[in-house]
Amino acid sequence: MAKIKPSKGAPYARILGVGGYRPIRVVPNEVILEKIDSSDEWIRSRSGIETRHWAGPEETVAAMSIEAAGKAIADAGISAEQIGAVVVSTVSHFKQTPAVATEIADKLGTDKAAAFDISAGCAGFGYGLTLAKGMIVEGSAAYVLVIGVERLSDLTDLEDRATAFLFGDGAGAVVVGPSQEPAIGPTVWGSEGDKSETIKQTVSWNDFRIGDVSQLPLDSEGNVKFPAITQEGQAVFRWAVFEMAKVAQQALDAAGIAPDDLDVFIPHQANERIIDSMVKTLKLPEHVTVARDIRTTGNTSAASIPLAMERLLATGEAKSGDTALLIGFGAGLVFAATVVTLP
Repeated sequence: MAKIKPSKGAPYARILGVGGYRPIRVVPNEVILEKIDSSDEWIRSRSGIETRHWAGPEETVAAMSIEAAGKAIADAGISAEQIGAVVVSTVSHFKQTPAVATEIADKLGTDKAAAFDISAGCAGFGYGLTLAKGMIVEGSAAYVLVIGVERLSDLTDLEDRATAFLFGDGAGAVVVGPSQEPAIGPTVWGSEGDKSETIKQTVSWNDFRIGDVSQLPLDSEGNVKFPAITQEGQAVFRWAVFEMAKVAQQALDAAGIAPDDLDVFIPHQANERIIDSMVKTLKLPEHVTVARDIRTTGNTSAASIPLAMERLLATGEAKSGDTALLIGFGAGLVFAATVVTLP
């Protein structure tokens, strides 16, 4: 019987470069308050959000991704032709096919890189990073570009008091490549599909296409609402606070890292109260830098972790070589956590 030749890749993988893109338009809470009965103080106290970025017509999912990816490639010190695969995590690319990753790979100038999209909500960056690590070690790509990108303003119901203030737009990207020492730890990931109704799209695309007004939500003027993201806030909060701290600890244990060994904590930027609760539950020491990009960027789902990482490095709050705990969690409900060495 013929034997398959074993694959040969790098011994380990690491993040080599990071880049981000935030849309030009900055949207303060006052704009959100035009359509919901709330206050700036309530939004800040409940979420920590002061402003968010919303994309304009030219700032498409592909365009934002290309900007962020170009910065990550330059930061990694490689050329686009060396990229062997492009993985894009997004829930806001509105074409079922083809994958937006193929357009991005072409416009960046890769040499026919493998390209595909994944849909893993706010855990999507962690999922993509795990896939990239596997490709590097397995040998199917020398360098992998991982992008988290969202235009959640397109999926926001501005009349939904529970979610209208949460979401922002943007793209974050990293280049993953070979390493001679471990620099991306084991991933602790999974899903709890029995809780999938807690974060969901209000109306399926098919129901929206059929357009039965009697079955579709209407806005204050009687018009059919475009499908949007909705959530059961309290249920999501409890799950994130109590269950995700456990996942984060499991990722630390899997990497052999104690909380005192950490330099940086970069959780999904969903809600500052969730972040504060996780810091307390994990008993992170005061020297650990905690990402709080939520305040000026809002919840950008799959883009939130790489965007927060890019900002911490750009401002000097984190530095190259720091040990960071990453954790993403969201619709599905899905989650992914790992420890990495920052580029």
